[in-house]
Amino acid sequence: SHPTRAMKDTRLTFRRRHSYNTKSNKKRVVKTPGGRLAILYAKKTAALPKCGDCGSKLRGIPALRPKEYHRECKRVKHVTRAYGGSRCATCVRQRIIRAFLIEEQKIVKRVLNDAKKKEGAKK
Repeated sequence: SHPTRAMKDTRLTFRRRHSYNTKSNKKRVVKTPGGRLAILYAKKTAALPKCGDCGSKLRGIPALRPKEYHRECKRVKHVTRAYGGSRCATCVRQRIIRAFLIEEQKIVKRVLNDAKKKEGAKK
């Protein structure tokens, strides 16, 4: 009948001294050009930076792991705007408008108080 053919050895050993199947020990089996199977360790996927107010993704800033951010220069980690790299443009616009309206309200109150004082002085 059929000639007996030995099965290819598919057993693998870890390359690092970390044997548990945890989030930090994810691996991928690849075939090398020499034909043997080897383990490649996958890095954790980085979370996109998010706005501190609304939680939307911040555009213009790459998704990196904390250690990679440490290596990058300031130009990469933020955008040139007030609150750049921390808040999205929409939230910054809302903050500016809110601050402006609060200041306007204070001025209106002051004007009304001055008018009341003048009326009180006339009587």
